[in-house]
Amino acid sequence: MDKIKKKKFWNTQRISIIAGSTLLVGFIVYQFFFADKRSKLNVEQDKLTVSTVSKGKFDEFIVVTGVVQPLKTIQLDAIVGGYVTEKLIEGGNMVKQGDVLLKLENQNLKLSFLQSETEASRLVNDLQNTRQSLKVARFTLQKTLSELDFQLDQAKDAHERNTKLYKDKVIPDADFLKTKREYERLTKQREIEIESQKYQEENARMQIAQLEGTLASTQKNVNLWKQTLDNLVVKAPVSGLLSSMNVEVGSNISQGQNIGQIDDLNGFKMRVSIDEHYISRIFVGLTGSMDFNGKEYGLKIIKIYPEVKSGRFEVDMEFTKAPDLIKRGQSAPIRVQLGQPSTAVLLPVGGFFSESGGNWVYVVSEDGKRASKRNITLGRKNPEFFEVLDGLQAGEKVITSSYENFGDNEVLEF
Repeated sequence: MDKIKKKKFWNTQRISIIAGSTLLVGFIVYQFFFADKRSKLNVEQDKLTVSTVSKGKFDEFIVVTGVVQPLKTIQLDAIVGGYVTEKLIEGGNMVKQGDVLLKLENQNLKLSFLQSETEASRLVNDLQNTRQSLKVARFTLQKTLSELDFQLDQAKDAHERNTKLYKDKVIPDADFLKTKREYERLTKQREIEIESQKYQEENARMQIAQLEGTLASTQKNVNLWKQTLDNLVVKAPVSGLLSSMNVEVGSNISQGQNIGQIDDLNGFKMRVSIDEHYISRIFVGLTGSMDFNGKEYGLKIIKIYPEVKSGRFEVDMEFTKAPDLIKRGQSAPIRVQLGQPSTAVLLPVGGFFSESGGNWVYVVSEDGKRASKRNITLGRKNPEFFEVLDGLQAGEKVITSSYENFGDNEVLEF
């Protein structure tokens, strides 16, 4: 007789169902609590630029372009106007101080000079005549006083004699009064003559002083006109290279017009154009350096031009020691130092900045299989490195090429 077998609870089917359910629940729990839900993107590693974060000296500088110019450039401006009659030296030639460059002609200046000379001659004659008149007046006074003194002496003798006779009642009153009045008249006349002559002499001296002052001014004018005529011959004020001469024979130039320039070749400077973003950080005395023929040469800012054109301004930088064989017009890159070197965590400059703004980067994992987005803080920047303030450590690797094609993905799988 057959026996009924008791059915087993843990059969193969039930175990399979329970195991499958457990795995499913575990997968769901893992996905919900532990799985990486970040968005991912597969990229080709060989098309990326991966840079290593380092710790070292951070130099805050900018690279700008400078153009070689003479340390001194003397502009030749016409002191007087006129038309060019002769051009003795062409631009591009060396000149010495005092060399004649141009000869001008100006008839109006010559006429003014002759008129000034004529006026000076007239004043000289007037002065001589006034002085001569004063001498003649003095001689006339001496002659007049001599005659008056003779008449006065006679009148005095007659008056004194009649006074005695009148006291003795020898002569009448009329004779006494006659000699008395004559003596008093001559005495008064002598006083008047002296006062008159004194006034005339003072007036003559005043005229002489005025004429001398006018003559001195006129002679100064004559000298100025003479100097002005001398300026019709244009001479080199210094020795150097006559880099330009912008006039031709027969051309008419006006007073103050620029006719050329002379470069002093005893020294050179660099004219540098800088972005206006740095205008508040640029000052006289700031240093820089330039490579020329394999050597480094130091420079220093000596002048800042405050005018901003097209978002840029210019400065002049002087060499501490100018390179040999350097020529006017050459251009070269210059490193302008904006601050003192300091130790910092350094991240190489790359195209990533245009997408992230320096607020985050993709950091490569230790196994090198992926890169994850991480927030960072950057500080100063030079053409080679960013200064890292927070978020990265020396030795970590960062994707520094462009992030343009990565979208908003947080993880890049290589």
